[in-house]
Amino acid sequence: MENNIKRGMLLGLLGIVCFSLTLPATSIAVPYFGATIVGLGRTVIAAIIVSIIFIIKKESLPNKNQVKSLIIVAVGAVLVFPLLTTFAMKSLPVSHGAIELALLPLATAGFAMWRGGERPSKRYWIASVMGAVIVFIYAVYLGLGQLQKGDIALIAAVLVLGLSYAEGGKLSKELGSWQVIAWAILIGAPFFILPVGLSISIDILQAPIEAWVSLFYLAVVSQFLAYVAWYGGMSLGGIARVGQIQYLQPFLMIGFSVLFLGESITWLTIILAIIVVICVVIGKNTPVTK
Repeated sequence: MENNIKRGMLLGLLGIVCFSLTLPATSIAVPYFGATIVGLGRTVIAAIIVSIIFIIKKESLPNKNQVKSLIIVAVGAVLVFPLLTTFAMKSLPVSHGAIELALLPLATAGFAMWRGGERPSKRYWIASVMGAVIVFIYAVYLGLGQLQKGDIALIAAVLVLGLSYAEGGKLSKELGSWQVIAWAILIGAPFFILPVGLSISIDILQAPIEAWVSLFYLAVVSQFLAYVAWYGGMSLGGIARVGQIQYLQPFLMIGFSVLFLGESITWLTIILAIIVVICVVIGKNTPVTK
């Protein structure tokens, strides 16, 4: 039992580290490949890998009810979140995005309560409002008095992915941890082939090696393997216990933005990240009622 918890925590940490590199990789790849290839092309590449795995393992098809939930996961994790974050990274620094994505655990908890027929307590709503207000003020401050389109995109991405995470966590109990994102990828990929194909031009061959590495990182790791580690970690170590590792994500994102993108980080960013995470911890761990 103790070994499973340790393995679960390690897998969960690995998943969060991988997720934390998503925004930096997106920021590097977008200028060379464009939003469509980066946002949707990653799923097409991931689908090839998933198809090979499914053929080897001879996975059985999900039932009708599972497909409905998989569509929700696919819309959030495979379509909307990659596109919105890709759009946002055209104009926003990664450290800025890290503050807004810090609300993701809180959004996930809220949707999980809703899907489970539970009612969040007042403490949950107070923490949610406090975290949202801080993020809003920070975004307006950096936007010189106005909310930028990239901020709106990231906030929408948090809400959509929160619903997708909650639905995926619920479905993983019956379908299997990694199978959820794998089937979601296969459901979404066929719809992306045409727009991705139309977006490919000869110019992408001039992209530097770091852009290609970033694109394939997004496809292979961010879109698939990170989910395998994350869901696998929660299944071994417990959702509540392993889920706490998610609080490290905004700080890892900020660190990676400095390391790989050379962004300068202010004390205001660090302090607000800490405050937002505290709000998330309070809100996510609050009791609920049926």
